[in-house]
Amino acid sequence: MSENNTTQQVTEETVQATEQESKKTVSASGGKKHIIVDPITRIEGHLRIEAIIDENNKIVDAYSSSTMFRGIETILKGRDPRDAGLLAMRICGVCTGTHYQRSIEAVEDAFKITIPKNARIVRNLIQGALYVHDHLVHFYHLHALDFVDVLSALKADPEKTAQEAVKWAKVAGHKPYTSAAADFQAVIDRITKFAKQGRLGIFGNGYWGNKHYKLTPEQNLIGVTHYLKALDIQRDLAKMQAIFGGKNPHPQSIVVGGVTCVQDIKNPARIALFKELLKEGMAFVKGAYLPDVYMAGTAYADEATDKDATYKGVGGTGGGLLSYMSYGDFRLDDTGFYNAKTLFPSGLVLEGDISKAFDVDPEKITEDVTHAWYQGDKPLHPYEGQTIPEYTGLEKKSDGYAYLKTDEKYSWIKSPRYDGKPVEVGPLARMVVGYVRGDERIKKYVGNFLKRSGLPITVLFSTVGRTAARAIETELMGDAMMEWVDELAKNAAGGDLSTWTEFDFDAVAADTKGMGLAEAPRGSLGHWVKIKDGKIINYQAVVPSTWNAGPRDAKGQLGAYEASLIGTKVANPEEPLEIIRTIHSFDPCIACAVHVLDTKGKELAVYKVDPNCTF
Repeated sequence: MSENNTTQQVTEETVQATEQESKKTVSASGGKKHIIVDPITRIEGHLRIEAIIDENNKIVDAYSSSTMFRGIETILKGRDPRDAGLLAMRICGVCTGTHYQRSIEAVEDAFKITIPKNARIVRNLIQGALYVHDHLVHFYHLHALDFVDVLSALKADPEKTAQEAVKWAKVAGHKPYTSAAADFQAVIDRITKFAKQGRLGIFGNGYWGNKHYKLTPEQNLIGVTHYLKALDIQRDLAKMQAIFGGKNPHPQSIVVGGVTCVQDIKNPARIALFKELLKEGMAFVKGAYLPDVYMAGTAYADEATDKDATYKGVGGTGGGLLSYMSYGDFRLDDTGFYNAKTLFPSGLVLEGDISKAFDVDPEKITEDVTHAWYQGDKPLHPYEGQTIPEYTGLEKKSDGYAYLKTDEKYSWIKSPRYDGKPVEVGPLARMVVGYVRGDERIKKYVGNFLKRSGLPITVLFSTVGRTAARAIETELMGDAMMEWVDELAKNAAGGDLSTWTEFDFDAVAADTKGMGLAEAPRGSLGHWVKIKDGKIINYQAVVPSTWNAGPRDAKGQLGAYEASLIGTKVANPEEPLEIIRTIHSFDPCIACAVHVLDTKGKELAVYKVDPNCTF
């Protein structure tokens, strides 16, 4: 016991000497407090959240701002559409292959190309590998520390921790991935050693001890142990994408008309390696990831069902808009890109009404720039979309800090709308839409979670529910991929090695347009391309974090991030853990850009990129 007390003291001293997770300020304003969290860390890109809290520390208003600019659409103008995917994948440093494939599919739609069966299966496997890898990394390395208190873990009893691990694996219906007391003791020793050396790294950047951490010491130790193990697991999961994609990140085997990895399809050893890596990864998903989500979901069930902490009085903390959209994805047959049966159904569920789902009409998609730093005076469909920057800056006040001009433009992200309405996209949207559509597979996996957790379906409408939906989807995806890899092996063994559909570029690229609407790990992703005389004349990408992180529109309607924060109760305004937890539940991916600002809004440098430059 005395050793653990010493460990606690060393760790606390180390933590107190480190910078907190996100820079923030709190200022008085008309009896309310104004919180700035900038930057939100443990995400891809630069995101700023400003929130107004009342005297009870409840968020009554919130603003989401991307503080950096992306200009890929402009760079693509004048390019050969067959090359668009190689550039479009640079939109993101995480889901590169998804942007790559959506861009390719937009061109295939324009050219009216149907790809061969093998190409469809390989693309599904490449994307599926990305999903499993991305969701695992998100939960453990970007989001888990919003639930797991590392300091508390050092107080845990390893024997009791082992019993707790077995308990939650049983709840999840699987064998525990880690259940030996010695393994848990080794983690305590490892973290203690890091602390004494002042090398806590990301473990040093948290609000440890905040009263909104609710796991027991033993549960926290399980979380930390799996966090460390996931560092190894995710490396092997990344290899799966490289087997058929050529490399990770930025795979390069997908081309207009199909795929190029013929030798990998012909080689049974390559397919067998993919399957073996998938089996190993799914053992961790089922034995660690799912049990950990059940464990956290149960501990935070009161927040997930707290109607007083919601934007619209349904669900719990972080519920937000309650309107969900999925384009659908992962074709299961070869009847055409938009006609095939898909693993994830397409549809809309609006205002939390789970009695019905609506069809998605791509013509009803627009982007509004009223509060975004772009020129424009009306919502535009992506085919007609413009990306013309108009940065108007921040408002500098007497307290020395710069604030968003929330009545004007305040973000580099546009405001996408479906039929004039904001919607949420992502794993939660896919699970809700699939459940309401009556998809048998999705109803089975979602139903298992609800039954085993003992929670109502409305628990999905919360921060916890959004996190749980991602785990549910990961298990579903891994199981589906087992079927696909066997399908590919059987097809190749039968002698079908076709991977590409031939087409006459000059005949199809004179004057046309196309769209690639499908899903990315973070939600609905669309690429729209217009082509004339074999060159791109306009290109627009509306990414998941555009749908979720966008600011208000001309009608004052909040974006998904903003709505999700309304009603949230903040235990300590100096430690905005609850804000970070809810925003992280979306897995933000804010694109890279060219402006750099310091913490008070002072411009440090401007970089100009010539999109017509040739090297």
